[in-house]
Amino acid sequence: MPGCKLIHCVFLYSSPIMNTDNADDTGNTITGSCASSVKGLKDSWQKWSSDHREYQKHNPFSDGRDVATRIRKGQAGYGRPQEGSKTEQRGFDAHSHIGREVKELCDVIQDIGERSKDGTVTVEFGRLFECYVSISNKVVGVLLRARRQGLVHFEGEMLWQGRDDGVLITLLR
Repeated sequence: MPGCKLIHCVFLYSSPIMNTDNADDTGNTITGSCASSVKGLKDSWQKWSSDHREYQKHNPFSDGRDVATRIRKGQAGYGRPQEGSKTEQRGFDAHSHIGREVKELCDVIQDIGERSKDGTVTVEFGRLFECYVSISNKVVGVLLRARRQGLVHFEGEMLWQGRDDGVLITLLR
């Protein structure tokens, strides 16, 4: 057990509270107060336990949750990660990454597409798939995201390689 010491066949938790006045050069207690070591272990465990209990009050998946602090549907913050949490940061990072992929897809359509007389740029899905798949294997997902943002238009709910190669994708921006 890391951080523990065997003294007279008893495991003791080494903590800043532990009395090490009577320790040899290896840190092993020769004679010492086992009561203070056990008290340090108990105090550390109690602190961890109370911190964890407080954390679980805010955990929506915990059985013993505190109903008063629970956010209800319709309230501000519902369905959102806790402010300043790592989950919130990962969400921001993912959102910006997808935004860059959508922009890159629009740039590829702009580069390989054909301009019509009215200035719109169109490309067939098969051609876009062949060009963009070397950049990212998420062509259809990024296309759906771009359509949701109003940047591209195409017919149908989903595009399938092979079957929908002739479907025209129009760049709207």
